[in-house]
Amino acid sequence: MANLVAIVGRPNVGKSTLFNRLTKTRQAIVSDTAGTTRDRQYGKCEWNGREFSVVDTGGWVVKSDDIFEDAIRKQVIVATEEADVVLFVVDVQTGLTDWDQDVATILRRTKLPVILVANKTDNNDQIYDAAEFYALGLGEPQCISSATGSGTGDLLDLVLTKLKPEVKEDVEDGIPRFAVVGRPNAGKSSIINAFIGEDRNIVTEIAGTTRDSIYTRYDKFGFDFYLVDTAGIRRKNKVSEDLEFYSVMRSIRAIENSDVCILMLDATRGIEAQDMNIFQLIQRNNKSLVVVVNKWDLVENKDQAVIKTFENAIRQRMAPFVDFPIIFASALTKQRIFKVLETAKEVYLNRKAHVGTSKLNEVMLPLIEAYPPPSTKGKYIKIKYCTQLPNTQIPSFVFYANLPQYIKEPYRRFLENKIRDNWSMHGCPINIFIRQK
Repeated sequence: MANLVAIVGRPNVGKSTLFNRLTKTRQAIVSDTAGTTRDRQYGKCEWNGREFSVVDTGGWVVKSDDIFEDAIRKQVIVATEEADVVLFVVDVQTGLTDWDQDVATILRRTKLPVILVANKTDNNDQIYDAAEFYALGLGEPQCISSATGSGTGDLLDLVLTKLKPEVKEDVEDGIPRFAVVGRPNAGKSSIINAFIGEDRNIVTEIAGTTRDSIYTRYDKFGFDFYLVDTAGIRRKNKVSEDLEFYSVMRSIRAIENSDVCILMLDATRGIEAQDMNIFQLIQRNNKSLVVVVNKWDLVENKDQAVIKTFENAIRQRMAPFVDFPIIFASALTKQRIFKVLETAKEVYLNRKAHVGTSKLNEVMLPLIEAYPPPSTKGKYIKIKYCTQLPNTQIPSFVFYANLPQYIKEPYRRFLENKIRDNWSMHGCPINIFIRQK
């Protein structure tokens, strides 16, 4: 089961720098200005063979100290509700503050593992300054410098000891797992109720441990799949939380434990930044995708021109991955609900598709010969052979070339598009590998 690590703390203690260090990316913008992180960042960290998700709890609106304090409290409460381990980051150079005390008060009440991280410990003398953070009652501070990487290895070793052991889900193999995800009020609860709300006697729930996904077995009308819990099935805690942050933290777990993600959009609001955040999570986890434009019954003009404009806008925002189905439905009136299930099943089967090597070469090699990779530094690149790798999570194709290092991303997309043109990979991500011949 996937683990989730949340980075919390007051503004300008280096949460985003630590996030970038752990995920080996530069996703989060780093600045000396407090409150720079307005959008939440989500990434993967791998250490000693274990992988877990990392969430940088940013997104505060800077207006006054009161709003700051209230926003920090909300972020910490939501993080403790959904995460498995919390990294509480403090600043050695600034020292202990009232905000640190407030966050620590919340964290001491939780049963979650909390690791106190004394950041900006840039030299050995500052290690002694970290002693004052013992007053927070959260144990020994782990002294690190996220800017230089000092101490982060020891921190990750400690994180691994706090993570839950990877438990195999008690679900049958070979049965697809669908997750309904989306931002608040997009209709997730309504569509889940439309799926399972009637004959609940033939629906069974398999619950994991606390905060893990719940699998609901759906086996009627010729379908048989697990519905992976997201916001609609589990009862939300009565905390007054930040809905946007809350929805994404739950989406992370649901997406990671699914095969196909059904992304709900609100027809009355179009595609927004939060939808793109969740779409990027789906892409990052290599999950298949079905987009459902919900509340279509509220749209007055439903002619083909409007539908086409809507589809183009969605695909344009989500480019370069545009080969996914879009269904205009209404969970309230149950319009095209059956179509959603049919399409999700088709997309799942596309994920399992395998193309024979001889057929693949027969189709792709003439296309490659007609449109070869552009020469680089006066050297001509030749692709002589291709095959699909067996037993992979998503369709993965290997092309053998004499100079694989010179094949750039645009040509990889060309190869992917030609595969999609000739075989049904609708809604499914594809891996393209170029290897030495």
